[in-house]
Amino acid sequence: MSYPNTQLFINGEWQDAADGKTLAVFNPATGKEIGRVAHAGIADLDRALTAAQAGFEKWRDMPAAERSKIMRKAAAFMRERAGDIGLLLTQEQGKPLVEAKGESMAAADIIEWFADEGLRVYGRIVPSRWNLAARQMVLKDPVGPVAAFTPWNFPINQVVRKMAAALAAGCSMIVKAPEETPAAPAQLIKAFADAGLPPGVLGLVYGNPADISNYLIPHPIIRKITFTGSTPVGKQLAALAGKHMKRVTMELGGHAPVIVCEDADVALAVKAAGAAKFRNAGQVCISPTRFLVHESIKNDFAAALVKYTQGLKVGDGAAEGTTMGPLANPRRITAMAEFTQDAIKAGATVAHGGERIGTEGNFWQPTVLTDVPLEAKVFNDEPFGPMAAIRGFNTLEEAIAESNRLPFGLAGYGFTKSLKNADLLARRVEVGMMWINMPAMPSAEMPFGGIKDSGYGSEGGPEAMDAYLNARAVTIMNV
Repeated sequence: MSYPNTQLFINGEWQDAADGKTLAVFNPATGKEIGRVAHAGIADLDRALTAAQAGFEKWRDMPAAERSKIMRKAAAFMRERAGDIGLLLTQEQGKPLVEAKGESMAAADIIEWFADEGLRVYGRIVPSRWNLAARQMVLKDPVGPVAAFTPWNFPINQVVRKMAAALAAGCSMIVKAPEETPAAPAQLIKAFADAGLPPGVLGLVYGNPADISNYLIPHPIIRKITFTGSTPVGKQLAALAGKHMKRVTMELGGHAPVIVCEDADVALAVKAAGAAKFRNAGQVCISPTRFLVHESIKNDFAAALVKYTQGLKVGDGAAEGTTMGPLANPRRITAMAEFTQDAIKAGATVAHGGERIGTEGNFWQPTVLTDVPLEAKVFNDEPFGPMAAIRGFNTLEEAIAESNRLPFGLAGYGFTKSLKNADLLARRVEVGMMWINMPAMPSAEMPFGGIKDSGYGSEGGPEAMDAYLNARAVTIMNV
């Protein structure tokens, strides 16, 4: 499938920006331009907003069972087209083709789950304490048109988690998708359009992120904001939304600790954490990053993790056998070099990797750092790349304290054969998602989100629906 130029989607139609402006899209494996994406201006946003309001009024009044049928049809299209969509995603984002196809297939699962969950949006009858002739009702209504802002690392996944919950609740949505990876989210929108979604229910725009957010968030048509991205930007958008009394869901940055206890199965820990660490070249908000390993097994764990990284095949995500693709853009190469040099300066040892691969594309060696001091940048700032930083600990309480030291609280991992240790990790590690003796395995029916500076609100499970619903109290007195 050849890489297309990507247009805006407004009021059920694919269209260029009003002023004809476009931005270049690059293949991170080659660094070469592969296409263009339309750059929305204010006129385009105004059309999208008007369409979103009209689409909301129609979608809101459609029976939930009819909405569910359309969503299920869109999910079927995502499965049927996974191969072609995956190839587009690999070209623009770099991840191996198997991961890209998997993202499309996972999107179908999420859409289907929320299509069913939308059928279970119930209110309730509450008996009156004063007069039995009074009928007290709690009604659940969709909050209104939503503005969604999504990143480039999972261009389908990060959109569909927001979109599926919003649509299931009866909301319309304008998606500001990433300019770096525009074709994959456009295919997601196309699946819904082909499934018969009414015009205006979904809009898709690209352009200057700050300009678009500063225009959409205060606009009176928009009633809900959902954002996935960095903590600093999330705080800015949440403040702007708060100024205008808009409801917000924030899925922000993390710095996931991995606690490997003295009694852990080292082989399991390396296999599970290694797979999670180097998936999508480490460009994952829930990627394990701070490896805290008991001193008695630290050297064995480090040696095994190095061996694991040596078995990774780094290359073009579209090439057969590739297990780790390039970083998404040159900025990530610069960041990896800075993290590595800072760690070395602080006293860490580069056990594997630590250098750029070649000069074409954005390839970086999967990197393992050992004996990393706490003051090293990599133990304080999220590297967002293929870099594992290891340091030892003597007591589990010490490891838990280090896990909780930073303001982030998105994801965490633990490895132990002890039920007592597992229970302590589950209760004491301050994260929104914790996986013990396994890699990260998010699913549509489980909450997905963080605490502390990693955000608030959920993008999975029944909890995700709440953010898109208003609960209203209505009492009728029989006379």
